[in-house]
Amino acid sequence: MVNWKPYIKQFLTFLKLERGLSDNTIKSYALDLKRIDTYLINNELDFSPKTITEEQLRDYLYTTAESLQARSRARLISTLKGFFNYLVLEDILVTSPMELIELPKIGRKLPDTLSTKEIDRLIDAIDLHKEGGERNRAMLEMLYSCGLRVSELVGLQISDLFFDEGFIRVTGKGNKQRFVPIDKRTIGIVNLYINYVRVHQPEVKPFQDTLFLNRRGKQLTRAMVFTVIKNLASDINLEKNISPHTFRHSFASHLLQNGADLRSIQTMLGHESITTTEIYMHVDRSFLKEVIDKYHPHKNKA
Repeated sequence: MVNWKPYIKQFLTFLKLERGLSDNTIKSYALDLKRIDTYLINNELDFSPKTITEEQLRDYLYTTAESLQARSRARLISTLKGFFNYLVLEDILVTSPMELIELPKIGRKLPDTLSTKEIDRLIDAIDLHKEGGERNRAMLEMLYSCGLRVSELVGLQISDLFFDEGFIRVTGKGNKQRFVPIDKRTIGIVNLYINYVRVHQPEVKPFQDTLFLNRRGKQLTRAMVFTVIKNLASDINLEKNISPHTFRHSFASHLLQNGADLRSIQTMLGHESITTTEIYMHVDRSFLKEVIDKYHPHKNKA
């Protein structure tokens, strides 16, 4: 049987070193490519990436379609397109067998958001007298006030905090760094955690500079942040399926509703493309009419 693993390994290395994609994104690519490798082995199909045809790929996609949701199918096709385009780029193939296979049209998924009252209720539900209370409040305040991804939050270092200037340094996807403004209220809450809680925690290598620590003095996991938020939602009987990313969505949506421009929001979120940020235009259109009424030059003409 032909082994796809060397080709897949080369492609994943390319994504990491040349494209600078995050580890989580690369894992998604690896999972999709392992899927087709396993399919070929299980069905005793001896097609290499150099010999497999468009028809054979269509058969594979048709066979796997029933077990995948539309969004997962779209991601799988996108992964295969990227993989075979890489093989063309490396002169392993002349043309891609995925070239004529189109991505399915799927509806744009609108992000879930919280109202400012719901965010306040969640944060107010934190028991500051319990272990982890001050830390959890500081985490949620930063998630919302800075629009961070959960991976960015748990990776924050104390040396990333430039409170005198009113900014924090965030390391995002592909290790790309950006500076995000932070408000005085959140600075005060984070300083309370640093000066009165974190200062008493054990120093464990290599996490001496890590901002948010668990009880053992190590970096928090993303799963722990999810758990904190899920438990708080349960405590206040919030009937929404929320996650750390919900705070990021809410940050962007609330800024847009209050008049911030998309380019500024794009910069703060660390989106490479403005089209990614534009999804927040679809969350709440009610303010758009107000923008036209206020700013369009013909607003007063009959």
